[in-house]
Amino acid sequence: MDYQESINRLLSLVDHERRQPVAPRQKQIFDLGRMVGFLELLGNPHRSTPTIHVAGTKGKGSTAAFCDAVLAAAGYRTGFYSSPHLHSFCERIRLDTAPISQPRFASLVQELWPHRGQIGRSAELGEVSLFEFMTAMAFWCFSEDRVDFQTIEVGLGGRLDATNVVEPEVAVITSISLDHTSILGDSLEQIAAEKAGIIKPQVPVVIAPQPPQALEVILSKCREQRAFPIRLPEDVAWSLEEHSIDGQSLRVRGRLGEYSLRIPLLGAHQLENASTALAALEILMEKGYAISQDAIKQGFATACWPCRMEVLSTRPLLLADGAHNPHSIGVLLRSLPEYLSFRRIVLIVGFSRDKQISEMVNLLAQQGNPVYATRSRHPRSVPPDELGEMFRDRGVASVAETETVDDALSLARQAAGPEDLILGIGSLFVAAELREAVLGIEPELYPDLLPAVKPQAR
Repeated sequence: MDYQESINRLLSLVDHERRQPVAPRQKQIFDLGRMVGFLELLGNPHRSTPTIHVAGTKGKGSTAAFCDAVLAAAGYRTGFYSSPHLHSFCERIRLDTAPISQPRFASLVQELWPHRGQIGRSAELGEVSLFEFMTAMAFWCFSEDRVDFQTIEVGLGGRLDATNVVEPEVAVITSISLDHTSILGDSLEQIAAEKAGIIKPQVPVVIAPQPPQALEVILSKCREQRAFPIRLPEDVAWSLEEHSIDGQSLRVRGRLGEYSLRIPLLGAHQLENASTALAALEILMEKGYAISQDAIKQGFATACWPCRMEVLSTRPLLLADGAHNPHSIGVLLRSLPEYLSFRRIVLIVGFSRDKQISEMVNLLAQQGNPVYATRSRHPRSVPPDELGEMFRDRGVASVAETETVDDALSLARQAAGPEDLILGIGSLFVAAELREAVLGIEPELYPDLLPAVKPQAR
């Protein structure tokens, strides 16, 4: 089986990420029986490796990437599973911080495919979904390669997520806000209850700063499971030392000591994510795992997590950010003038259909900046003409629509002066396509899943 065939097979599975099901994903899942059964057929590979399990609404990918980078710098063989990907499916499964190769990816699909068929023949369990299959692929890969640690990012929610079969050394819950409300619930309490589903009996839990309603739910779950909570900033605190366009320095007061760190990711939220990761790493140190100060410094300094306030070029500044809910966009807009110098913002904007679009448009329209409304290749993307009208309705005078991110970038570059900031925002998929256009990255295309594109853009 070659790589393209392996992708074709994966895309034949039920894919809740790209296709909108009749009922939301979590409401179709009553327990993790299918995932447990699938892994039992594989010999339970997820149980063979010490695990960091990371859930949350915002920052879970960056936090997980910091943990993975530090463990690799400490000399451990590491596995890292995350979703979605930016440019290639291979990014979802990483060994020693690097995506696995296409041949390795194809071999994993080939090895696991017959077992998926066995589960599918059970009327009670039903067909394995794409996310479940890829989660099993990651566990199988990490077990085969005998990694020393696996850092596992939750896909959606926590309680019923396919990754929630692990018994971790430490659980991490990053900042929670309203997102995926049709799936996880329309209140912070409901969403927090889903995220807190990863808390296991007597397993330490790192809790990033939370709204009071969410924190109360998480702490209640900790008490129920007799899990020891480590809270930020009460137990682990941080302060910014300095920043530049290339990154920022911070000082973290941990439970085991103080750390002076340099990270390549911009934004006040990344200070929080780095400190959350450090709190998780300190738990591993308390459990006897060797992680030196040098490894901590090196790992944080070399961690890579693209499309998070990522500067792609200068004069004009061009930045891609995958913020896709109102809270994240608000945090980003506040961070921009604190971290970067620019005259005005030229927006490249695209959203996915299942997001809080009206609230995000309200935030982005406040300054009246020029807007290029566009769409990603993702089939759930909002049509540009519909999005453009929303900005016009809010009084934005300069609005244009394009059917591709590449076209939006061309127009934005023509409109922007050397002191301006071009900002691609609204969807991780839009940010990824902007990154591809600027850096010349060849994307993977899935023609059967592309949205219908109008023959002419206006």
